[in-house]
Amino acid sequence: MIELLCLTKRYGEQVAVNNLTFTVRPGVVTGFLGPNGAGKSTTMRMMLGLDRPTWGDVRIDGKHYDHLKDPLKYVGALLDAKAMHGGRSAYNHLLCLAQSNGIPKSRVAEVLDTVGLTTVAKKKAKGFSLGMGQRLGIAGALLGDPRILMFDEPVNGLDPDGIHWIRNLMKSLAAQGRTVFVSSHLMSEMALTADHLVVIGQGQLLADTSMSDFIQQNSRSFVRVRTPQREQLRDVLHKAGITVVEADGGALEVEGSKAERIGELAAQRQVVLHELSVQQASLEEAFMRLTAESVEYHAHLDAPADDERWDDGRKRD
Repeated sequence: MIELLCLTKRYGEQVAVNNLTFTVRPGVVTGFLGPNGAGKSTTMRMMLGLDRPTWGDVRIDGKHYDHLKDPLKYVGALLDAKAMHGGRSAYNHLLCLAQSNGIPKSRVAEVLDTVGLTTVAKKKAKGFSLGMGQRLGIAGALLGDPRILMFDEPVNGLDPDGIHWIRNLMKSLAAQGRTVFVSSHLMSEMALTADHLVVIGQGQLLADTSMSDFIQQNSRSFVRVRTPQREQLRDVLHKAGITVVEADGGALEVEGSKAERIGELAAQRQVVLHELSVQQASLEEAFMRLTAESVEYHAHLDAPADDERWDDGRKRD
């Protein structure tokens, strides 16, 4: 378990992390979300003792990270997959980590097999692709068979098969009762992986809740209905006190009423339905809505002015 209490980090006048308090519990995958510059990396570095907080506290299973004996047996972390000696082979990189943390040599071969790098174990890391380097970083996190795992953008550089693999790996680790904390900007993947979410913006806590509650609280949900008997259905729902809104494509949208209730009313009046579906925002839409005021870097899609283009319409450098 990871516990943060009033965690704060200042760089001069800039506040990178502001009074963060939350707990990362075992048995679930906890997603850590926030816009660029929100303070996610700084927070994770303070969890691992790489940066010292200005004030506040972080406890790993009740202890400060620097008080852990053989820390790789408590916490496995992937913060930067490129943080390795490029001249060493994958095997020797992991062997050095194992020997410095009292981990059996046999464990090196086990984790290389787990991440699928056995066949390139003797190759130097500097020749690895981004995805291979990511797998090696994950192997390092798993090396001590830790009870707590932290991953920062773990799917970076992985192909679809690799993404599917790391998703199932994180779920499996959580199912074993381990604490799994993962930061990512890939919302579609986070929606498939995380059970609980911690969301920050401008260094402050915005949400600490389950995935389902987060989407429900930060998005609009409604029932979409399509029928060839639109006016008849509108009358039926109106008499039942249900408000209907016209939507694109000839559909109707109903808020504040369950699909089952609408279906029952339609059946009672023999109204034919071509569609009756509950619509809810994606994690990405809910995240964008919650963090809209916390985004530090805004890009724009405005086309360049005419004097910034060549005669044939191409944009000037």
